[in-house]
Amino acid sequence: MENVLARYKRPIKSIADPKVDVSYWEDAIDFFEEKEFKKSVVATLNYINPNLLKDKDISNDFEIIQMQGSAEIHVQVTNSTFKVRSPFLKITDKTNRIALLRKIAEVNFSPLTLVQIVLNENELWFEYKMPISVCQPNKVYDVLREVFVNADRLDDEFIENYKASFYKEPKITPLSSSEQEEVWSQISNIFEDYINYTQFFKDKRWTAYQWDIIVISLLKLSNMPYIQGVLRSDLIEKIDLLFNGDIDFNHRVNKGVNYMKDLVKTSKETIMKDVYHSEQFISLRWRSSEQIVKDRLTYNLKQVEKYEKEESYFNLSYYLQFILLKLIFDYNLEDSYKKAIEDVLEDVAGLNPVDAAPKLVKVYYALQTGTINKNEEKKEKKGFFSKLFN
Repeated sequence: MENVLARYKRPIKSIADPKVDVSYWEDAIDFFEEKEFKKSVVATLNYINPNLLKDKDISNDFEIIQMQGSAEIHVQVTNSTFKVRSPFLKITDKTNRIALLRKIAEVNFSPLTLVQIVLNENELWFEYKMPISVCQPNKVYDVLREVFVNADRLDDEFIENYKASFYKEPKITPLSSSEQEEVWSQISNIFEDYINYTQFFKDKRWTAYQWDIIVISLLKLSNMPYIQGVLRSDLIEKIDLLFNGDIDFNHRVNKGVNYMKDLVKTSKETIMKDVYHSEQFISLRWRSSEQIVKDRLTYNLKQVEKYEKEESYFNLSYYLQFILLKLIFDYNLEDSYKKAIEDVLEDVAGLNPVDAAPKLVKVYYALQTGTINKNEEKKEKKGFFSKLFN
């Protein structure tokens, strides 16, 4: 097998993945500091998902009702309060009620820090309310993300372990036939490359690179925004494990190998059951900004410089591949940032490390220094907000 980088093709567009525009966040911070609290909340919601307030009168009190997976999100904003409520599960006659409620009491202490799960008759709701005057953008974002991340994480667990049932079936849109074939082709290529590169590293006795090819393969899969359900949860769990430095390295690799062994044998029908477009209120990835990306990549700077100095192009190529893929995995990036990463990953696919490394390095430094060309000038929105509120 030739020593070249594995194939990469960017995922097809998701019809529901919220787009981020950092200038909304900057407006939200400015409005809050100016004590224009309701305007700050509106700007924060536009940052989270600009479709939420489309065609909605925000000059008066308003409410948003939107699905996120199987959870139904209710956000109410008035001149005095901000309130979020989200029914996500039902208790039925088959539910192990006592065990479930005991688990909810535990979850309300941790991992929940702001929001609480409450029992309304036989329905489980996430709830939180605060005065509009304390709706600092970071707090609004954290409250909403806490609801959605935990609703997404807990619903399958509570259904499987305690026999609860969905409050509503997820609002989903199937992929078209052509989209399904394209997605399956991409997944198949990832599986095939994983098998081939694993054998290549074994033949070369480069066993340390087993971690790299597992991580790169899983990140490529998890960065497909239409992979949902149990498959998505499993991918996130395994990626978190592989990057957990508190766990023995060999243990992490063995867990990853065992998972990949099962995954590549999984039938097309089983995998494609978890491939669909799902309506979203907020991206489950962390919010991003130019400074957040800079800080994140500066953490890797010494290692990148070390590989450059040593002219270790092989190490550099694999290191930067998973660094850039992990950036997409962790953060809801602006389009210009995501495009730059996906462009270079497609560009270096099939190249040998000597030719691939400089291309990857160029994009890494552009992101790390904040010099990525955004192509579009920052939009001015303060006048837009003023017209809506006046």
